Amino acid sequence: MSQDVTIRFASPADLALLQDAGFVSLDIVRRKLDWHEIVIAERDNGLVGYLQLEYLWSFIPCVGLIHVVPDYRRRGIGRGMLGYVEAFLRERGHDVIYSSAQANEEEPQAWHRHVGFEECGILAGVNKGGVGEIFFRKRLE
Repeated sequence: MSQDVTIRFASPADLALLQDAGFVSLDIVRRKLDWHEIVIAERDNGLVGYLQLEYLWSFIPCVGLIHVVPDYRRRGIGRGMLGYVEAFLRERGHDVIYSSAQANEEEPQAWHRHVGFEECGILAGVNKGGVGEIFFRKRLE
């Protein structure tokens, strides 16, 4: 990963930056900031990556969204954000993290496998157009 990219949890000072990104509403962002559920990758005070952490049934960690700006892809930023979250979760006693990708999105599926996730199931027809969602699991060792 490029040394000029900083990966960290987002803070209230990042609200304008996150609002411009437009991934989720500011009401949701504000709640997630307090719980350390948004990780950002930044360069020169600009957002180049975003990871949103969720918890299934309030206790099983899951990547809800991961995005890297197209010009910064294939530089290890996604892997870096995931590693940051994995370390955070391990410190809190978690031993697994989940994620997902749409069944018709081959590149995100390949990325998940590349960074150590294993396919563990599918939820059929949940997305627009009846497209399924493939779920992945990664052990935190």
